[in-house]
Amino acid sequence: MKIIIPVAKVKKVATEQSIRIVDKTIERTVEAGNFLTKIADGFLFVTRVTKETFSRNFEFKEFLRQCFQIGNKTLPLISVTGLIIGIVLTIQMRPALLSFGAVSMLPGMVAISLIREMGPVITALICAGKISSGMGAELGSMRVSEQIDAMEVSSVNPIKFLVVTRVLAATLMIPLLVLYADALGILGCWAGANIKGEVTFVLFVSQAFGHIGFNDLMPALIKTFFFGAVIGLVGCYKGYTAGRGTESVGIAANSAVVLASLLVIIIDLIAVQITDMI
Repeated sequence: MKIIIPVAKVKKVATEQSIRIVDKTIERTVEAGNFLTKIADGFLFVTRVTKETFSRNFEFKEFLRQCFQIGNKTLPLISVTGLIIGIVLTIQMRPALLSFGAVSMLPGMVAISLIREMGPVITALICAGKISSGMGAELGSMRVSEQIDAMEVSSVNPIKFLVVTRVLAATLMIPLLVLYADALGILGCWAGANIKGEVTFVLFVSQAFGHIGFNDLMPALIKTFFFGAVIGLVGCYKGYTAGRGTESVGIAANSAVVLASLLVIIIDLIAVQITDMI
């Protein structure tokens, strides 16, 4: 016995499926359009910040205040992190080198790993969580409370006063924080080497810096400037373009941390590839 399905029912099912497909297509198209719009807004924001950076009437006092804020807020955390990284690397590497009878190479290996990779990346990630979220929350709250709108009405350029100073301060301070973390990491390595042995500080420093060359320090130092610029730009962009509700402040701070951390890792990958080619 054949089962006969009414034509009207088949047409109804096909119509519903077509509507679902169209709705999904429209939804994905809108999402893709919003993503491309955000990318374009980001490029326009970076272009405007770059233009205002090289314009006249630089806010030098605000720049110094932001440098102090970034360094003062981040210095204790960087100090603890640098010491712990040096101690942990020493404790982890010492048994492997001891089995080969190459314990004397421990200071040089730790110093190179700290200066080339561990120090810059970990410090930048910590700054991305500390500085970028702070900038996003601060500028986001100013956007919600309409302080940025009031600055625009009163003929004050908010990009120059709020964004440029913060981006330049982050670009300058993060390389200094990285050098400070590297120094404390080497000091922590010396402390870790003296846990199961005894090495004088002068001998340790001579062994550590005897393996470090110009090609180890400069590429690592150069990429930290890009880390600082990206962290400052992302934090300021997320806060400056935050929504009007109070919930948008938390969203701006959270998204700034995630995006800044991701871009730091991507920049580090590109820098490593360029350094390897050179």
